[in-house]
Amino acid sequence: MASITSITTPTPSLILQGRKTLFRPLQQVQVSATGGKRRSIAFVVKATRESSDSSPSIVEFVQNAWINSEDRIAIVGLGFAGVVGLWASANVVSAVDKIPILPSTLEFIGILFSWWFTYRYLLFKPDREELSQIVKKSILEVLGQ
Repeated sequence: MASITSITTPTPSLILQGRKTLFRPLQQVQVSATGGKRRSIAFVVKATRESSDSSPSIVEFVQNAWINSEDRIAIVGLGFAGVVGLWASANVVSAVDKIPILPSTLEFIGILFSWWFTYRYLLFKPDREELSQIVKKSILEVLGQ
């Protein structure tokens, strides 16, 4: 487990100026030190586990699947179809989001369905057990057992 602890005294010009997100720049905030007082900022960074532990197993799994496959053209075609499907669905969602009343109506329907699902399956213990049995049964059907 890695841990870094630091207490620093930043200069006013380094605080929140010019930071950008993926979508739009943040507002620039002018900070000035007054009265000779300095403010301290403390931060702690902790890593709980190594991310490289899971990466080789995923890479090995993909490599073994590629080596053991007999129809590589079909796998490439499925991958391409998945990328095209993701692109098309993103464009459909973008187009639906531009319709004036439809996004808020769909959001309201989603909220109502979430409330119903919570009341129906999550609120009481017998209903949670019923949901667990339904999920286990569905998993067995998908796996063909």
